[in-house]
Amino acid sequence: MAQPHKEQWKEIADVFQKTCQFPNCAGAIDGKHIRIKKPVRSGSQYYNYKKYFSFVLFAVCDANYSFRYIDVCSYGSRSDSAVFAHSEFGKMLLDKALDLPDHTTLPGTTSPAMPFVFVADEVFALGENLMRPYSSRGLSIARRVFNYRLTRARRVVECAFGILANKWRFLHTPIHLKLETAISAVKAACVLHNFVRAREGYNFEDSLSHSLQSHLPSVARGHRQGAAVREQFTAYFMSPHGALPWQ
Repeated sequence: MAQPHKEQWKEIADVFQKTCQFPNCAGAIDGKHIRIKKPVRSGSQYYNYKKYFSFVLFAVCDANYSFRYIDVCSYGSRSDSAVFAHSEFGKMLLDKALDLPDHTTLPGTTSPAMPFVFVADEVFALGENLMRPYSSRGLSIARRVFNYRLTRARRVVECAFGILANKWRFLHTPIHLKLETAISAVKAACVLHNFVRAREGYNFEDSLSHSLQSHLPSVARGHRQGAAVREQFTAYFMSPHGALPWQ
């Protein structure tokens, strides 16, 4: 999974805009638990809040349900935000080292220039290049619309996990292998998943259900710059240029 360069990020964003109507979106991110038998002398490091042993598959997915980045082997006891912060992808995003395209205006507008972003759920920290939903309490219509539009884009990574688990059935049950072998098996399944997606395309029924469990629902804090970007997207989704008839 080679790191996309600037033009490839633009191509990914174009597909998100076409299929999910979320502009300047470079990917959807999420983490899932992979069930394993207890590793030898691991203590409680791999014991998660759902009371079984696991490691975490963290993934960045494009709108074609292909994985663009994965991080496998983080302790099951870690939160999504901690997995993200310790991953190579998370560090590169925070350090502005992903070669994302320059800021550009949203379709139909002349200003302001907006950054390219990744979409995630509420357990991730809001940032200039990382969007998450608003808190569900007392939401205005505009913020509810933003949450809906973000969820439409973010669901592609959920679908990708569903396709992965339903194609490679060993992910439906605990993996009874040594930890290193289990990690290699999951990495191999993710790479094979991309080959199958390129060959067969997308079948909606593949993604209807899966046994991969969502990660710890702890909420991380955002910062002002990310909040300002989110407000700009919120305003755009309510404007004549960005609104959808069914939203």
